[in-house]
Amino acid sequence: MSEPIAHSPSTPRWEEVHQSADFRELRKRLRSFVFPMTGFFLVWYLLYVLLADYAPGFMATPVWGNINVGLIFGLLQFVSTFVITGLYVRYANRRLDPIADRIRGEIEGEA
Repeated sequence: MSEPIAHSPSTPRWEEVHQSADFRELRKRLRSFVFPMTGFFLVWYLLYVLLADYAPGFMATPVWGNINVGLIFGLLQFVSTFVITGLYVRYANRRLDPIADRIRGEIEGEA
């Protein structure tokens, strides 16, 4: 459990929240998901762009009928966006929301 957020008239409440252990943990957990996932997606997208530019023969390789590798990679960009969104929602529900709710409760409990 964390220490309660003390409120003094001379310090704005948001500064106290930002300095609390709960808030630091919340930021740490958010960053531990967002930064690696952003890096993964940017590399994945850059791979698609580079293959489209420098390996057009590979991207034009037919897979089935008029469906080629480039079209599959392009559609997988959309799929990966939805998967990342789903992973974030699950992560937030399990690892971020409980801390955010606790911080909110401490702040609103003081009012």
